[in-house]
Amino acid sequence: MRLWTNLEALRNNLLYFVRWALLSVLIGLVVGIPGAVFRKGIDLATQNWNRHPQMLLLGPVMVILILLWAKLLREEKNGGTNTIIDSVTEGSYITLRTAPFIFVSTLLSHLAGASVGKEGAALMLGGSLGSHVSRLFRMDDKDQKIAVMCGMSACFAAVFLTPLAATIFPMEMISIGIMYYAALIPCMLAAFVGAGVSSFLGNGGEAFPVRDLPLFDLRQGATVIAFGALAALVAVLFSLVLGNGHHLVNRALPNPFVRALVLSLLFIGLSWLNLKYFSRGLDFSGGGFPLVEKAMEGEAPWYAFLFKMLFTSVCIFAGFKGGEIVPTLCIGGCFGALFAGVFGLDLRLYTACGMAGLFAGMTNCPISTLLLSFELFGYEGMPWFLMAIAVSFNLSGYYGLYASQRFPYSKTKALYINRKGPRDSWKEVK
Repeated sequence: MRLWTNLEALRNNLLYFVRWALLSVLIGLVVGIPGAVFRKGIDLATQNWNRHPQMLLLGPVMVILILLWAKLLREEKNGGTNTIIDSVTEGSYITLRTAPFIFVSTLLSHLAGASVGKEGAALMLGGSLGSHVSRLFRMDDKDQKIAVMCGMSACFAAVFLTPLAATIFPMEMISIGIMYYAALIPCMLAAFVGAGVSSFLGNGGEAFPVRDLPLFDLRQGATVIAFGALAALVAVLFSLVLGNGHHLVNRALPNPFVRALVLSLLFIGLSWLNLKYFSRGLDFSGGGFPLVEKAMEGEAPWYAFLFKMLFTSVCIFAGFKGGEIVPTLCIGGCFGALFAGVFGLDLRLYTACGMAGLFAGMTNCPISTLLLSFELFGYEGMPWFLMAIAVSFNLSGYYGLYASQRFPYSKTKALYINRKGPRDSWKEVK
């Protein structure tokens, strides 16, 4: 009888593997192709405003077009990445209209040089398409959730070409402390297929190699732990600015068209002031990876992390679309470079640690952050990355980017707290 039970379990596992191997490869292709095209479009839009910086003057036009596009597709109440998280935790519906809405809106944002990322669009685009593949095959509610995560992995990998982080990130970001391991194989296969499709179509990944590091010893460990604590404070600051600032701006300017016009003009004004009196460039426009390269070379101004935080917040409040993760990486990198400059440390190493520390503090996803660090910076700095990530994740409390994230378990105790939304404070719900 026991042998029969074991054979039956083995059969069910094999059926699961074969079924999801086929489905995840299909989702990887269905999502990876538009994801790769989207990445290509973002690159072209970025190149265009770099060649023609006067495109920033079209910001008010672009953001009004985004609002009209949202109205046309009935996506005015789209909650961004939080909508995708809710679809997994609560089974809420993701419309197919979400895919074209976020695709076009993010391209318009990048054409105007808005200080936004592209990962939010990748997660929403992938989640929307993954959800509709699941409906095409009439999956049940539980399998639909896996398909949504599959789509997120495929598109994230297609846009960033980081399949390791793309595999784990959708599984880890939903409920902090609990991962949906049933989605491991589907997300892994979808991520590698999505990255492969994107690479085949000519997209390349970002890389900031960190090499020739000193021996990791007690002094190095103490320094990076102290830095991780400071990175956590920067993560909390950015979270508060985004969360509280959004509410304040919406209260002061309730009409979305007036809000979009006023804040997009403010973005242009800030860009002009920076061009005239500060860094004398457009360093704080766009996602921010060129600024990360400057930080690694010691060419970023000391105030870069604060200015990038300000520019990104204004653009997001205005209604530009794209996400906050790439700006988060940029803010962390600039802060790390400032720390390294003050204390005479390795610039490239602490720029990388800043990117990792802030990403962990803002997304509350330490495992994904470590994998992303390996893909972006290499493995040589592993002890520094791990310590910066762990300390920042722990000390940033329940703040973060996504209000819909759930925290089933405490960050500091073996305690079930089941709280939703990281924005309130460090206080735990008993």
